[in-house]
Amino acid sequence: MPRALKVLLVLVLIGTTAVVAAFFNLKAKAEQAGPHLVNTRVHIKAGSGLKSIAAVLQSQGVISNATQFGLWARLTGQHTKLQAGEFEILAGASINDILTFLERGETVVRKLTLAEGLTVTEMLIMIQDAEGLTGRVSNIPDDGMMLPETYHYSWGDKREELVSRMVNAMSDLIVDQWQNRPKNFILETPEQLLTLASIVEKETGIASERPQVAAVFLNRLKKGMRLQSDPTVVFAITMGQGLWAGL
Repeated sequence: MPRALKVLLVLVLIGTTAVVAAFFNLKAKAEQAGPHLVNTRVHIKAGSGLKSIAAVLQSQGVISNATQFGLWARLTGQHTKLQAGEFEILAGASINDILTFLERGETVVRKLTLAEGLTVTEMLIMIQDAEGLTGRVSNIPDDGMMLPETYHYSWGDKREELVSRMVNAMSDLIVDQWQNRPKNFILETPEQLLTLASIVEKETGIASERPQVAAVFLNRLKKGMRLQSDPTVVFAITMGQGLWAGL
């Protein structure tokens, strides 16, 4: 065998050995526990490329080397499957763990609780202040048209879409309640039912008292009397802004 060919074969063997060694070294690092000692939340923006994702993870301290993360992601083919959102990376998670987590898209689920009796203005202020929501609410619902409830959302969700969910939930509830109203009901429309329900919620914050309060108001309506309810006065004075008026 010519000497030159022998040298070439040796070089190829050395190169192959080096590549294999580098691969297994990188594989070992991908399986090692990460440097972070506590659960850490990271935010991956929509449209982020592999380089940007690796930079965010390194800046948050959940990986030690962005280059190694990027190389391993490409070798495993996961670099095109990583999703955006807010993720909670568990303490000590390895590169493999993080890649799997981002690929599955298991984002943090946040929640916003809107108490009964709040006006639309008060609800919108809470929605505006909720961390992680984006955008503005351009279509302001009428007062009473947003169902007070606990809502779940993810980082980056739009405020407009959350408000639409609240309006749809209230619409469904009104339809259900109106269809199951008693015979000879004094109220004539679903809108009147919604108005009375809003007044009752404002009249008392104790759920167990509301049936009795509602019964009192219905009896007054049957007799042609005024409701004589403080919330109706507050609403008229503040134009539906409740306790937030003037603040």
